[in-house]
Amino acid sequence: MSEPVLTISDLHVDYGTGDDAVHALRAIDLTLHRGEVLGLAGESGSGKSTLAYAVTRLLSPPGVITGGDVHYHRRDGEKVDILSLSAPELRAFRWAELSIVFQGAMNSLNPVHTVRSQLTDVLKAHRPEMKRAERTDRAKELLALVGISADRLGAYPHQLSGGMRQRVMIAMALALEPEIVIMDEPTTALDVVMQRQILRQLVKLREQLGFSVVFITHDISLLIEFSDRIAIMYGGRIVEEAGAADIYRDARHPYSDGLLHSFPALHGPRRELAGIPGSPPHLAAMPAGCAFHPRCPRAFDPCASRVPMLTRPAGETAEPRTVACWLHHAAPTGVR
Repeated sequence: MSEPVLTISDLHVDYGTGDDAVHALRAIDLTLHRGEVLGLAGESGSGKSTLAYAVTRLLSPPGVITGGDVHYHRRDGEKVDILSLSAPELRAFRWAELSIVFQGAMNSLNPVHTVRSQLTDVLKAHRPEMKRAERTDRAKELLALVGISADRLGAYPHQLSGGMRQRVMIAMALALEPEIVIMDEPTTALDVVMQRQILRQLVKLREQLGFSVVFITHDISLLIEFSDRIAIMYGGRIVEEAGAADIYRDARHPYSDGLLHSFPALHGPRRELAGIPGSPPHLAAMPAGCAFHPRCPRAFDPCASRVPMLTRPAGETAEPRTVACWLHHAAPTGVR
């Protein structure tokens, strides 16, 4: 395993304050390694986007980080505490070392500015020493990276297809060659053909430029294709983390297994889609014990009363993996 580039420790995020606060993230521990693609999967409302916005300090009120640490590790060994950066330091840090591709490209791009204007504005803000011609040349290079002709620099967002707009957003995120790119469901609104094209482009760029990726989606089948590791979120917690191949072959948490069986297999015999019964929990009224137990087909006594910790399964000796499930840990003392 390569050295870490981003470490998240015991991160807690609430919406609101006091007794009415909604606990959106609880005790998140996660490590992104240099050059790695880390997939983050889960149903809507599981906390995936909240985690992305907390790490990038883009949480909108009433969202507030109530505890934990987020550190960025530079190649020279310096460790940067992202949560303690001042406003000027944060402005210099974003896009230069960590960038984000938002979920809706049409909403992220300014409709009254051309592609050229929006790409060169990033360069003008962070590299004021660049001349206008140099910024335009760099914008052409960025479009070429994502497979768009330079003659589209003068186009407005509404003149581009959905896939092209999303690739412009990826180009903008790569403008300053950051070490980390967080992608928040960038292919959700696209058809499956365009999804695959963008993912292939992303894999190629990652190999070419060497950045690390956090890819957020509710579609675990996408992550299995190109992620190195996958973390599964449910109810504001990480419930399983392992290599993509390990998750696919042998998901340990019943929720992970349910996600895997919610999409059709491309090969092998036909099988009926099982899905997951019920609905995700309301974060303002979380069930006691394991948050998944009301929907879990394998729940037993400890699940309704104790929250399982995210630890290595009992007897596990293969690749590092963690799971938060009483099926793979000893039941708590006095509970059977």
